Amino acid sequence: MSRLSDLSVAKRLALGFALVLLLLIGAIALSISRLNAVADATLEMVQNPIKTERLVSDWSRNLRTGITRTAAVARSSDPALADFFAEDSKASSKSSGELQKAVEALMILDSEKKTFAEIGALRTIYLKNRDDIFALKKEGKVDEANAMLVKQFMPEAANYAAKMDELLRNQREQVDALGRSVEQNRQTSRQLLLALGALSVAVAVLFSWILARSITVPLSQASDLAKQVAAGNLTATVPQHGKDEVGELMSSLALMQTNLASVVNNVRHGAESVSNASSEIAQGNTDLSSRTEHQASALQQTAASMEQLNSAVRNNADNARQANQLAMTASSVAAQGGAVVGDVVETMKGINDASRKISDIISVIDGIAFQTNILALNAAVEAARAGEQGRGFAVVASEVRSLAGRSAEAAKEIKNLIQASVDRVEHGTALVDKAGETMSEVVSSIRRVTDIMGEISAASGEQSAGVAQVGEAVTSMDQATQQNAALVEEMAAAASSLRNQAHDLVQVVAVFQLSGDQTRPAAAPARAPAPIPQSRPAPARPVTLA
Repeated sequence: MSRLSDLSVAKRLALGFALVLLLLIGAIALSISRLNAVADATLEMVQNPIKTERLVSDWSRNLRTGITRTAAVARSSDPALADFFAEDSKASSKSSGELQKAVEALMILDSEKKTFAEIGALRTIYLKNRDDIFALKKEGKVDEANAMLVKQFMPEAANYAAKMDELLRNQREQVDALGRSVEQNRQTSRQLLLALGALSVAVAVLFSWILARSITVPLSQASDLAKQVAAGNLTATVPQHGKDEVGELMSSLALMQTNLASVVNNVRHGAESVSNASSEIAQGNTDLSSRTEHQASALQQTAASMEQLNSAVRNNADNARQANQLAMTASSVAAQGGAVVGDVVETMKGINDASRKISDIISVIDGIAFQTNILALNAAVEAARAGEQGRGFAVVASEVRSLAGRSAEAAKEIKNLIQASVDRVEHGTALVDKAGETMSEVVSSIRRVTDIMGEISAASGEQSAGVAQVGEAVTSMDQATQQNAALVEEMAAAASSLRNQAHDLVQVVAVFQLSGDQTRPAAAPARAPAPIPQSRPAPARPVTLA
């Protein structure tokens, strides 16, 4: 069977048909051989025994006719009867002689030759007696002819006829024997043909059964394997077969089963990995959604606070602009007063000579330095109150204080030099000096306040613009955060759907059984995703400005 399975189906079919054809050719050859034997036996029977039997039968018939004719001539009283049968007798004798020669050529057996020799001797006697009877009859010796007929001719003729009957019987026995031989040959041929036919049928049926099993058994196994694979069982053992088409089919099925098992195994592991990863992604998205919701609430509160801060800064800017306008008005009034004081000082200059002017100037410088120091301190205080926006003011105030200190030291030195001159004119110019100093201080202070208020107004405008930009940025961040929260919710829903699909894929792939996992439990159902909190705008917290 194994050697047969190594042959292809076409070769096996060709071998089967060749075997059947060989048996058929053998049956035909045997039939032809037996038919030739029957034909040869029949031909032999026709050519020798039957022919001999016919010749002997004709010869015997001529003999009996001759005996009857001779007896009729011998017993007849008519002398012309002998002449009447003379030609017939000659023709019969000639025919019998020819038959004798023909029969002699057909004599094969020794017994036949012996009988034929005896017949020849008896025929010679028969012919002599017949001729003598015809001669006596012709001479008119009727009684002698009758006596010879009775005493010699008839007994010898009877012996002659008996030998002829014996030869004829012998030939007929040979014909019967050949007939029986032909019949026996026919029976033998029939039995041989039947046996060969039965053998051919048996061999054909046996080979057909073997051939059918060599094809149907592996095909049935292949069908069972395909059904098991279709049912999801990838652990079935693929039987090994020969090198024929069915063996190649089984090898292909085995390769298909191995590759399918590898694919299913990879898909199963991939589906489980996707399921686990999607679960983690869903959980992470849930946490991210919660944090994003809190961040959105915080940004909403920040946006509300920035809106309140922006409103307060706008109010401060408006107040600063109003103060700046008032300071500018006061500066104009102080400038007018300063002009009047200037006229008074000019008048006093004419009275007070150079020393008074110097004293006044020194006093003015000393007063300006003192007031500058005070204003610098005030500016530093205001800068400290303004916070980050007033840091530049603090630096300027520090520089002003430094300059005021140096001016005060210089004024003190000059004051010491001209103290004597100042003392002489101090009483006369005290009131004018005080008025001039006061007006100068007022004008200078108002100008400084005007400058400071201008700077504060500009800083308030810039601060308002900055707060507005920050508010817009916070609002944009709040909108982006709300969009991110919506995207996170969508991602969480998508991750949950992916996890469910991965779980379904794991369940589908779990239908296939792989080697080593028959007892493997089915994949655990996917964990239900945590509810995703809906983002709600948080109430704005009030912001208290200092």
